[in-house]
Amino acid sequence: MNKFLIALGILVLLFIASQIYTYWSRSNIESYPYKVVKKYDNFEIREYEASLFTSVKLSTNDYKKASSKGFSILAGYIFGGNDKKEKISMTSPVSMSMEDSMTMMFLVPKSMKKDNLPQPNQSQIEFREEPAKKLAAIRFGGWASTEKLEKYKQKLITELDAQGIQHKGNFSYLGYNPPFDLFFRRNEVVVGVE
Repeated sequence: MNKFLIALGILVLLFIASQIYTYWSRSNIESYPYKVVKKYDNFEIREYEASLFTSVKLSTNDYKKASSKGFSILAGYIFGGNDKKEKISMTSPVSMSMEDSMTMMFLVPKSMKKDNLPQPNQSQIEFREEPAKKLAAIRFGGWASTEKLEKYKQKLITELDAQGIQHKGNFSYLGYNPPFDLFFRRNEVVVGVE
């Protein structure tokens, strides 16, 4: 019995250490650049820089289906599924529009420009230049789902209304963690504001 408990304790410690290591190792991943303009109790207003993204439009508004299919397509591109068989660095967060048909986007690293990006092997991948913008963002933990996204969308609308802030109705989800992260998960619902 003692050997079993010792082995179990070692496995638990190794698991916790691996979670901390993967969380720490992502601190070097390039992120969508923004600055916080104003913090409120439950959300904040941010200004995002103009940035280039790879994107794919998906014919569903179900988060689980869209995230799985979209991630597979875009990850295939950055892991070498392009005309140069070139690997492109992973960035954070993954962005998904919250519309009837969702669009998933990966940030293109700043070191790469639209005219020197390798061409994707999959024709549905497009390059998309997003202008500088002002967004309201509300954060939540755990795993995202269609229900959670709707819940935090409504919560953000309520918070913005309470502050008299007009929003533009174009809600998106930002996910910062890979699926194997169990701790320190970061998710956000964002919307453009006046």
